[in-house]
Amino acid sequence: MSLPKRMTAPFSRRFLAATLLVAASAGLSACQVRPLYSDSPVTSSTGVTTSMKAELASIAIKPSPRREDTRFAQEVRTHLIYLFGNGKGPAATPAYTLELDVRRRIETAAIVQITSDDDEPSAGTLELTGRYRLTETATGKRVASGSRMARASFDRPRQEFAVRRATIDAENRAARELAEFLRLSVAQDLLRKNRSTPDTFEQEEIDPELVIQPKPQSGNPDLLPAQ
Repeated sequence: MSLPKRMTAPFSRRFLAATLLVAASAGLSACQVRPLYSDSPVTSSTGVTTSMKAELASIAIKPSPRREDTRFAQEVRTHLIYLFGNGKGPAATPAYTLELDVRRRIETAAIVQITSDDDEPSAGTLELTGRYRLTETATGKRVASGSRMARASFDRPRQEFAVRRATIDAENRAARELAEFLRLSVAQDLLRKNRSTPDTFEQEEIDPELVIQPKPQSGNPDLLPAQ
């Protein structure tokens, strides 16, 4: 005994929709996100190629030359070493050297407060600017230079200890963000360097028969001169 058509039609539509959903999921699972204009294999979901990972891991980062920048500059350098080495630490035999200078600036959003509560916080913004220069370790040749900036907002209570704690937290947040920006900037510099480097393979000889013959000066322009 067969079911009526009105009962089998909804079941067929549901079965068809489920089949299409499974097929689409299988197709998406086979896809892989890759960086634009890249021929290198992708080794992780971050889209960083194997060759770029190797180049970033071969960069040694010098400490900041400014003694007064010790804490927050060291935070940026530590995060950057971790990002460059993919968690493996600094390079043992670096191919590149990165000179990094980190400076800090604090802006107060509200200088005067009309309030009777001493615990009422005021807003502040901490700004870290990282200037860098990338050179080849062997030759000292400059590869690239640039600067990046990161900001972090924080509350500024009237208690001195609370202000210090809030400032350190803002430094840590800005240092992590600045390290990410610097990593991206240096990776782009290396990518431009690799694209501008001429190819080292030998150029193949051109077959004379493949060279386009010049058009005749007179007569039918669509006809080539007789060989």
